[in-house]
Amino acid sequence: MTSRSLDDNLHNLTELSRDQLVSNWQSLLRCDPPRGISTRLMVRAIAYQMQARQYGGLKSAIVRRLEKIAGGKTGGKTEDAPRALALDPGTRLVRDWNGATHTVDVIDNGFEWQGQQYGSLSEIARKITGARWSGPRFFGLNRRAAP
Repeated sequence: MTSRSLDDNLHNLTELSRDQLVSNWQSLLRCDPPRGISTRLMVRAIAYQMQARQYGGLKSAIVRRLEKIAGGKTGGKTEDAPRALALDPGTRLVRDWNGATHTVDVIDNGFEWQGQQYGSLSEIARKITGARWSGPRFFGLNRRAAP
């Protein structure tokens, strides 16, 4: 299929009847559409499949990650999903950077560094380094809690 004919086919999807969409779904996905799926969603899913066949779909690593996020229905472990960072107020984080020691205090509604409050560690890491850093990574925090 050429890019031109793909464009035409994508444009024509909205003109198809529900029965025609179901037929397209079955030929592209080799299964029946889910019960109760809206026509709009069916059009979008068929359009995606047509484009994926023409230009290539998602990389397998991304598909595996999405499956884990969706609940691991393909056997992936949901424990591998990153957990939220939990630091108790009163915790003090210390990091040496370019010969200077930086101390951050965890407070009730964020973090305090050099007398100013910040909503995230990444904001502070960015101020310290002048680059876009992950705050938890910059301060050496492990995002996964010990069992």
